[in-house]
Amino acid sequence: MPKPPRSKELPVSLLTAPVMIEACRARDFGRIFQLVKARAGIYPSMIARRCDLTPSRVGEVIAGRRQLLHMDVIERISDGLHIPGHMLGLARRSWEAPTSLTVAPREPAEAPPPSAEPPAAGLPGADVDSILALAAERDLSPSTLDALHSSIEDYWRRDDEHGGETLRPAVVGRLRYVVDLLKEQRPAPMRASLHSIAAELARLTGWTYFDARQYNQARAYFTESLGLAKSIEDHQFMANVLACMSLQATYQDKPGDALALVTAAQDQARTAVGTTPRVLAMLAMREAFAHATLGNHSATHTAISEAHTHFGRIGTADPDPAWVAYFDEPKLIVDTGIAHGRLGEAALAEPLIADALRREHRTNHRGRAFHAFWLARTQLQRGKLDEACHTAMDALVPAAAVSSQRVAGHLREFYEQLEPFRREPAAVAFESRLREVLPRRVSGSPRP
Repeated sequence: MPKPPRSKELPVSLLTAPVMIEACRARDFGRIFQLVKARAGIYPSMIARRCDLTPSRVGEVIAGRRQLLHMDVIERISDGLHIPGHMLGLARRSWEAPTSLTVAPREPAEAPPPSAEPPAAGLPGADVDSILALAAERDLSPSTLDALHSSIEDYWRRDDEHGGETLRPAVVGRLRYVVDLLKEQRPAPMRASLHSIAAELARLTGWTYFDARQYNQARAYFTESLGLAKSIEDHQFMANVLACMSLQATYQDKPGDALALVTAAQDQARTAVGTTPRVLAMLAMREAFAHATLGNHSATHTAISEAHTHFGRIGTADPDPAWVAYFDEPKLIVDTGIAHGRLGEAALAEPLIADALRREHRTNHRGRAFHAFWLARTQLQRGKLDEACHTAMDALVPAAAVSSQRVAGHLREFYEQLEPFRREPAAVAFESRLREVLPRRVSGSPRP
């Protein structure tokens, strides 16, 4: 039987064990508690004391009868067991010394050469974010809240340009800062604003995990965001979060879940006062995605029609929430094309996606890469091999500029669809260009 450690530190051998890394990535606290007991001699009653939990709650988690999703609880577990913050998707904890332990991620990331600038240069790290939070004024003003909202808009812009991996530590740090502010007594209007900001930051964090295809972590943050929005009865934003979760379900090949979630989102939107046509159009398009993934042609076409009808009702005086501004006309068109593409209606999808791609903003690297691979797939389905390979080659440059497992997944799917044409000149040229632009994606294997 292992002896209990004298300090709070977990053994390095446990923190670097693949099974522990995976359990932390998935936030599988039942497994984490079992490993801590077996390999560090820290028993459930001690876990409960360290993490400010009840012994019965710890027992329920270990037995698989309870999940721990609330951010405050996750932070207490990190602090109580001294699990480094990054292992649980948190910012660096206050007790962490400068990095002396490297824990390998589930999906190894390529380290840039020492002289290379990071993709999102100028972003503060999690440790700097924490220092700034401590130094910040605690007496909030309206201008401070405006600045927090503006920082979220900037995070979303950087997410489009670079992907979410580089942003996540700063976003989580800012989320922790806002959650800390909520622990203090504030006037009701200010508390409502802080809840709104925290909900947006939690959704953004969930989105970065979704884009990295780390679905368990994404769902945890989306759930946190949903709870924050519910606490202030922001039904429009609750609809937004549920729509994100619906989209994730389509990627997980769970179309039934996707349809249930978007239906709940539409229910929330109908409950809200003043839900705008743009929000309703976005939700109808998410419904179309769910129906298309189920292969239901008539329901998909009906939802697409509803999306366009709602979009046609948008007026200049509509007070759209900032978080739905991205759903502009090119986005409506490209999503319509993708919905048709999911149904296998390539002849309808191709011109729509091509038109939207021509109008899409050049700085949206992820969107351009994502939509270009969709266009290449539809062109290939129509027998246009040369055009498809040319489109895919154009997509490689924005794909190389952004860290996104979703984009990488679409690249992989297109590459696999080229298998029957591997000896054709257009396919040979594409593979050569792929190895030139993204050599690390294909080195040692023909698959990106």
